[in-house]
Amino acid sequence: MKKITPPLKPSALANFRKTDSRLSNIIGNFWKLVWGDNNPHIDQKTKYLLSLSNAVGGGRYRQATRELVKAYAAGTTVAELDELFILFVWNQGAGHFASEIGPSQLFAAYNLIKSQEERGDSRENVTGILLKNFGESNPDVATRGQTVK
Repeated sequence: MKKITPPLKPSALANFRKTDSRLSNIIGNFWKLVWGDNNPHIDQKTKYLLSLSNAVGGGRYRQATRELVKAYAAGTTVAELDELFILFVWNQGAGHFASEIGPSQLFAAYNLIKSQEERGDSRENVTGILLKNFGESNPDVATRGQTVK
C-alpha cells in the first residue's frame, strides 16, 4: 500500500507537549501506531473516512473537517462523500443534520469540493483551495492552542 502524506499535519499534538512532555511522548507514539504504520490493514483513505465519521458522531466538526480534507486529498470521490453525508442524515437524524451539520465548516468544505469538481477543477487545485479555506489559518479548523500576546 502506498504511504499517503496528509495535507494537514497533526498540529494538535503540540498542545500535549505544552501540558507535559511525558504525555506528549505517549500521545505521539499512539498517533504513530494509528497513522504511521508502514503496513496497515486498513488503507489510509478509509481510515480518514472512519475518523471523519467518528468525529461527526462525537460532534467534533473541527476534527471532521480536517479528516474530510485529508480524505479528499487521499482520493475520496465526491460520490463517496455523497454517500457518507447521506449516512450522517440516516445516523444522526434530519433535524441534527439541518441544525448542526448543514451550517458547519465540514458541510462548507464538502460543498466546496462538489462545486469545484462540477466546474472541472483538478483534485490538486481543489485540495489547495481546501487548505486555504479550511486549513490552519481557519480558526474553526485549526487545532493549535492560542497564544497570549
